[in-house]
Amino acid sequence: MKPDIDERYSRQVLFPGIGEAGQKALLSAQVAIVGCGATGSALASLLARAGVGSLRIIDRDYVEPSNLQRQILFDEADAAESLPKAIAACRKIASFNSQVVAEPHVSDLRPESVEQLLAGVQLILDGTDNFETRYLINDFAVKNSLPWIYVAAVGSYATTMNVIPGETACLSCIFPEGPRGSVETCETSGILNSAVNLVASIAATEAIKLMVAAKSTLRRTLLSYDLWSNERAEVSANKPRSACRVCGKREFIHLAGERRPHITLCGRNSVQIHEHDRPVDLSTMSERLRPHGAVRHNDFVLKFWKEPYEMTLFPDGRAIIKGTTDMSVARSLYARYVGS
Repeated sequence: MKPDIDERYSRQVLFPGIGEAGQKALLSAQVAIVGCGATGSALASLLARAGVGSLRIIDRDYVEPSNLQRQILFDEADAAESLPKAIAACRKIASFNSQVVAEPHVSDLRPESVEQLLAGVQLILDGTDNFETRYLINDFAVKNSLPWIYVAAVGSYATTMNVIPGETACLSCIFPEGPRGSVETCETSGILNSAVNLVASIAATEAIKLMVAAKSTLRRTLLSYDLWSNERAEVSANKPRSACRVCGKREFIHLAGERRPHITLCGRNSVQIHEHDRPVDLSTMSERLRPHGAVRHNDFVLKFWKEPYEMTLFPDGRAIIKGTTDMSVARSLYARYVGS
């Protein structure tokens, strides 16, 4: 092995599918991971340890104690501080591989921010927990001919699919419409950390294949696996569907902002409010809220408790109101304590 490749990658370089040329390709790669919860943090850890040169980590949420069972980049100190996941993840990556440029973005991927947040990357990995954001990624990726990898896990079930625009099916080819009615989530059905690590390992390997130009070895199916029942299934995703709204008709409705509400539910008895053009000074806001309830803040997030609600406020004006799924209640609380 030549001296310009770090010794830490020596065993990976020995693998014939990667070698020195592949390792150099990884070291110069630029990858975005959208969402840094269970699957996203596992993906980030695997790719950072493999030597992917630049990781852009985009996440809107903060670390909580319930995350620690499966979100491998976080620890109890992160949860105690309610650190934004993107910040905590990049700090942890720096502690085990300082060569990787880990770029945190404490933000929600939305139609108005997607161009800025995903500009310049060569691959997008899905660490999200909702189809709304996945369809947005799919629109952006297909429009810009960028590969991306769909990844999901809930309960003991895991699923993943590679999307190579112009070559394989896209997300909308396989799922023309998002799921309707009651949908299983980690909050309602739980999750095995082994399901997370299985699907993240598969997706990270597919990502490495893309980065080292081993496209002939890529899987071209939607793969699903249930670890508890040992059931496995694959659906062909080998070709784009001609009637697909995205691939065939080039209609990017999610990129245009259609079907996306201003306020979105976060899943865990919470409502998220988007106020991206409303910067907030967290120190000043902390003093303003102190007479009304318990409050604490750091450089990245402010937490405010007004029983039975908990508000998490970010510097860009975005907030997560915990304790309700009623959008009118959440909006009222935000207007009352932050401003209308």
